[in-house]
Amino acid sequence: MEISQERLEKMTPKEKQMATANIPKLVLSFSIPTIIGMLVQALYVAVDRYFVAQIYGVGEDALSGVALASPVSLIVAAFALLVGVGSAANISIKLGRGDRDGAEKVLANAFLLNMILSVVLGVLALFFLEPVLIAFGASEATLPFAYTYTSIKLYGIVFTFISFSMNHPIRAAGNAKRFASAQLLGGILNIFLNPLFIFTFDMGIAGAGWSTVLAQGISAAWVMMYYFRGNPAIRLRRKFMRLEKVHVLAIASIGVAPFLMQILGSAVTIIANHFLRIFGGDHAIGAFGAVGAVMALFIMPVFGIAQGSGPITGFNYGMGNMERVRKTYFYSAMYAVGICVIGLIFLVTLTEPIMGMFTSDPDVLALGVNGMRIVVWTMPVAAFQMNASTFFMALGRAKMSVLLSVLRQGLFLVPLYFILPQFLDINGVWLAAPVADLTAFTVTLLVILRELRRLRTQVPVAQS
Repeated sequence: MEISQERLEKMTPKEKQMATANIPKLVLSFSIPTIIGMLVQALYVAVDRYFVAQIYGVGEDALSGVALASPVSLIVAAFALLVGVGSAANISIKLGRGDRDGAEKVLANAFLLNMILSVVLGVLALFFLEPVLIAFGASEATLPFAYTYTSIKLYGIVFTFISFSMNHPIRAAGNAKRFASAQLLGGILNIFLNPLFIFTFDMGIAGAGWSTVLAQGISAAWVMMYYFRGNPAIRLRRKFMRLEKVHVLAIASIGVAPFLMQILGSAVTIIANHFLRIFGGDHAIGAFGAVGAVMALFIMPVFGIAQGSGPITGFNYGMGNMERVRKTYFYSAMYAVGICVIGLIFLVTLTEPIMGMFTSDPDVLALGVNGMRIVVWTMPVAAFQMNASTFFMALGRAKMSVLLSVLRQGLFLVPLYFILPQFLDINGVWLAAPVADLTAFTVTLLVILRELRRLRTQVPVAQS
């Protein structure tokens, strides 16, 4: 597709790069900063759980308490993603069409939505927190740790929304390095603050919560500085500071896909914790949390690639350059699967020493080693599915993205948690995710092949 000289002259340097640069290099240049940021975020979750597990005398219960808090964190992240990813996809497409005012109106609506949702969700969550954690599987031994850690993090929920959700439009405008810097800032700060608050200040599990709040607060300030200082690609303008139905619906229509993914992820974690407690006790929940934190070190970079390539996909889709859209998908999928192949080899080879970093308790160690050796084998398949779902988000094809997410987690995974443990005991809990991944992969492959064929001949479809 030829781009007119007039259109090129109106583009910012980042937009010209998305429209004309070599795709394989472009995907890497946009993804690497995002991968680094996501990797640090995953690392700080792992480090968070590592230091919590070292708290003398209560490490195993504290580790299980943090794991039980995970569904609450996922629900908060779901609402932040609803606004962040929904606004980012719309901004990318509007910038591709040359509609800068439209992009900034979406940004202003996203900011207002974040403020409203963070306050409402934070108040409701704090009010109902104890019964919610009990319903999520907290026992008498683990509830105090889960409650303390979660309630403190909820005090800083506004920082979570800003640092996470308002960062996505920065990536959508083509500034992957700034996007990653906010993640790096929060992640690295949390890694250093964790031992300081937990051990030096002798705050225990509360220190893990406050270190996260402080780190996210500083990260949030860094994100907001982007919109008001220097020469950003898009600005947060006062004149657009009002909620408009058309923009709210546009954000929600695309953001509903990652929102449902996170909500389903939270529900799946709750169900998994329930069966882990039945078949393995509180220690099995802690082991499950440790395994998840380690696997996230490879899964989060996959999200980094998907998110890094999203602005390229959305911008070129908005321009109508379908060949570049197809190439962007191909290379992002190839890189994502490659990362998880490396992760699979690494985790299979070093399972025992990795789990040994989290606990010296022989029961927890045995549960974690056994579980990791079961769940890691379908990591490359999971990477393919995540990349495909995010690809549809970037196209504004929310319904298809939702379908792929619900297919894997709702239709396949949840029933497997109820069925497999009845025959395979705790191994059935661990095996549910790999079986669901393999089953959903077939459908995902057929859907993505059909979409790539459609993109050969058709102009952009209306957002759905």
